[in-house]
Amino acid sequence: MFVGDFMLRISEWEAYECIDAGNGEKLERWGEVILRRPEPQAMWGIKFDDNWNKIDGFYHRSDKGGGYWDFKSKLPSFWTVKYKNLVFKVTPTNFKHTGLFPEQAANWDFMMDKIKNSGRAIKVLNLFAYTGAASMACAKAGASVVQVDASRGMTEWAKENKHLCGLDDANIRFIVDDVVKFVQREYRRGNKYDAIVMDPPSYGRGPNKEVWKFEKNMTFLLEECLKIMSDKPLFLLINSYTTGISNIVLANMLKTMMLPLYPNGKVDSGEVGLKITKNNLVLPCGIYGRWESND
Repeated sequence: MFVGDFMLRISEWEAYECIDAGNGEKLERWGEVILRRPEPQAMWGIKFDDNWNKIDGFYHRSDKGGGYWDFKSKLPSFWTVKYKNLVFKVTPTNFKHTGLFPEQAANWDFMMDKIKNSGRAIKVLNLFAYTGAASMACAKAGASVVQVDASRGMTEWAKENKHLCGLDDANIRFIVDDVVKFVQREYRRGNKYDAIVMDPPSYGRGPNKEVWKFEKNMTFLLEECLKIMSDKPLFLLINSYTTGISNIVLANMLKTMMLPLYPNGKVDSGEVGLKITKNNLVLPCGIYGRWESND
């Protein structure tokens, strides 16, 4: 079964708010901290009001690539934001990010609901795990989790999030490795997973300089992942921020590769977005494709 594409919009945050967006920028509240950052998707024109100057930090793009933070206030080395019963570390990084993608809360909710309602023990594999937000959501719902990321720094950040979420006793394994190589080793070991979530980058390198490119490697990775799905899988979720890739591409991959193996399920895809407080518009933030069991 294929369900038409749609947008997952998040408006349940209390600790995060997309205040305004436009002219290639967005204005956000992270707890009590107001940040102004570039946002290529915010292509529409707006008039900057006084709120755009009442900020704690402004990330400026450099003409030579990258950029830098201009802090208007002295900020702590990090602070935390809460989403429902999850707590995450936040801090501005040198590459514009804060360590968290708040629009992904829509997918956290989906995963937590599926795991809680499954009525069985669920083993989750989180690939390209970044700071582990999806891992914490799945573990909070009662799943055991293996998360893999090539960055040791991001993995250490994920361990901090585990503690902040009150999951010190949860079964979460943190693996620093190339994702494709890890999945292939899991197949040789005979390990299986009931659910897989992945957030593949457009381009990246593994710990041993392995090259990843979404357009070249995504189909092969999905093929390898299907080899380690359990006999009764719960879901497979792909997130992407790769420019030029439609959510329909993800849906077609799952429809042609996963549905023949697991026909008792459905595929859907769409965009994830954030509600803009000022005008009730939606800021598009990425795409997703997912297969989920009908059981």
